[in-house]
Amino acid sequence: GDMPMALQAKLLRFLQERVIDRVGSVNAISVDVRVVCATHRDVRQLIESGDFREDLYYRISEITLDVPAVREREGDALVIAQSLLKSLGKHMDRPNLSYSEDAINAINNYPWPGNVREMINKVKRAIIMANSKRVTAEDLELDGGQQGQDQQLNLRKVRENAERAAILQALQSCSFNMARASRLLGITRPTLYNLTDKYRIQTSSESPGT
Repeated sequence: GDMPMALQAKLLRFLQERVIDRVGSVNAISVDVRVVCATHRDVRQLIESGDFREDLYYRISEITLDVPAVREREGDALVIAQSLLKSLGKHMDRPNLSYSEDAINAINNYPWPGNVREMINKVKRAIIMANSKRVTAEDLELDGGQQGQDQQLNLRKVRENAERAAILQALQSCSFNMARASRLLGITRPTLYNLTDKYRIQTSSESPGT
């Protein structure tokens, strides 16, 4: 898609005649090759704008495969990243690496605007920077894993607040009688004592909310 027009003309001539001219030689050399082309640009739009030869397009597009970007293939990002970690890790003499949970979340949440090339660069960096066998989101320079971690922390906070409120309500309804409150909550007295210590709940009616 980025090929200059002059080079497009030469490529078209080669594909039509199947011959090349070696530098310094006066004799044409016949060749039999298969040509595989790839581009990230819309060639049809380039044809309409006059930046790509239409006759060359039809010459090279006998079989066309449209490969969607990584962000458009749900679930593929992690599969590709795991394959890259295995192959690049072996090549860079760091085999048997794996992704941590935050790295997996980050890979799945990141939009990958640079497609596979960006992923290759990030995985290479992570292989170099990883301090253990587990590659983290920080090693990949991604934030998605941290976002997932924050959500887990927020959920835990909600649960703790609900648990504290239930304990306080049970104590108040039982006039702060620990035995009755524990039966109401369906837990043992030692467990209730541990929970009141954890949430700093007074076990007398003088200051029940602190």
